[in-house]
Amino acid sequence: MSRYIGPVCRLCRRETAASKTGEKIKLFLKGDRCLSKKCAVERRGTAPGQKTAGKTRQKISEYGRQLREKQKMRRYYGVHETQFANYFAEAARVPGQTGRTFLQLLERRLDNVIYRLNLATSRAQARQLVTHRHFRVNGRVVNVPSYIVKPGDAISIGERSLKSNIFQANLEAAKNRRPPEWLEFNDQDNGAKVLQLPSREQIDTPVDVQLIVEFYSR
Repeated sequence: MSRYIGPVCRLCRRETAASKTGEKIKLFLKGDRCLSKKCAVERRGTAPGQKTAGKTRQKISEYGRQLREKQKMRRYYGVHETQFANYFAEAARVPGQTGRTFLQLLERRLDNVIYRLNLATSRAQARQLVTHRHFRVNGRVVNVPSYIVKPGDAISIGERSLKSNIFQANLEAAKNRRPPEWLEFNDQDNGAKVLQLPSREQIDTPVDVQLIVEFYSR
């Protein structure tokens, strides 16, 4: 399955329209724009193709709820369908809570870690920066966005990359933002370290992972 390249704001609007609680669902696919008044979810509360606000849709089934949650989480992390299913299969083989392990695998992707460290404005930008060989893990260049980091791994930015305008802007913005507790960023040498596996409380992904476990357990 190819990566979605259409208007990403439509994805957030669809998830918001499908929300049973009426809350605004943001997947943060466009970085800081999602926090501004330009956010499509803030400006338009309807689903894509729906012209009238407040118009009710057909009641969703239990399977539909599970599918919707799975799609929301997959788009949140920007992962292909097959790759997403493979992550779940890998998590299911590990003893313990499958949902927690599944989330940990997705959180530990290098592109997500770069985003969590505030070194990129979105996961899409983080994937691009990783692919362009701007980052090193334990001193070695890693250009695979799906690389899974481990506790103790050290992440650094290439010396030449630090001089670029994009990193200058991202590092300036990172000074006012704190990474999650399972990551550590040193603004003196612009290096980071993975301290531990993320706990569920340290992962702010707005999904009900139990619904996804039920979807793949059918």
